[in-house]
Amino acid sequence: MKTKIFFIVLSFFLFFQSDAQHFISKAVIEYEVKANVKKTMGNGVFADMVKDKMPELKTAYYTLTFANDRSIYKFDRWDDKMPEFLKRWNQGEENNIWYYNYSSGKCDIQKNINGTNLPIADSIPKLNWKLSNENRMIAGFNCRKAQAILFDSVYVFAFYTEEIMLPGGPASFHGLPGTILGVTVPRLYTSWIATKVNVTSVNENGIKPLVQKKSMDYKQLEAVMKENTKDWYSSDDPDENKEIQQRKMIFIWGNLL
Repeated sequence: MKTKIFFIVLSFFLFFQSDAQHFISKAVIEYEVKANVKKTMGNGVFADMVKDKMPELKTAYYTLTFANDRSIYKFDRWDDKMPEFLKRWNQGEENNIWYYNYSSGKCDIQKNINGTNLPIADSIPKLNWKLSNENRMIAGFNCRKAQAILFDSVYVFAFYTEEIMLPGGPASFHGLPGTILGVTVPRLYTSWIATKVNVTSVNENGIKPLVQKKSMDYKQLEAVMKENTKDWYSSDDPDENKEIQQRKMIFIWGNLL
């Protein structure tokens, strides 16, 4: 009789534990972000001079803190194995912040472009996702695959879980029926993967819009970046010029995410 009661109690416990897992409304998610430094740099005189001193990948860790319909995503730390010179070279990335309010449909973002922090305030852009039947486990959660095309030609492959309710994810990836725990953008040679989900230590007071006196929208940000890259050198060699244009687009695409 005691054994029967034990299994009944255990069944109720497992049921409610499983049910709670499907309705996570606030958490702190850590993402490991890896970018292939050498491929991002492309080819060229400068790149060829420094590539042999570069590691293949740069690795950083970011946190997505959210409660209900609000989230903030920002830099946490560099990987311990990252060379100091590479950290200094990319230290502007430490200032990037993404705040989203999914109820209002608005976002406040700070992006560091060439050493200057630029404030962006705009409506949350819509991403057109296509769902697939492929699944994988990430950070202990069952995730379903989806894909989208950004900027007319940039493929994005994401894995999201409906067990976490926020329709967001790392950086500017959002818009799925659950939280994005994994993303790959092949043309940016970059991936985002959740390493852990903490549901017990959520600082809800830290999830707030950025204090920005004057801001720009996404179109104005894109115009600024095109202005910054207009003087990038060109070449008479068609192959080299193609390489230069590709690096320009990687710079622009990366800063729009």
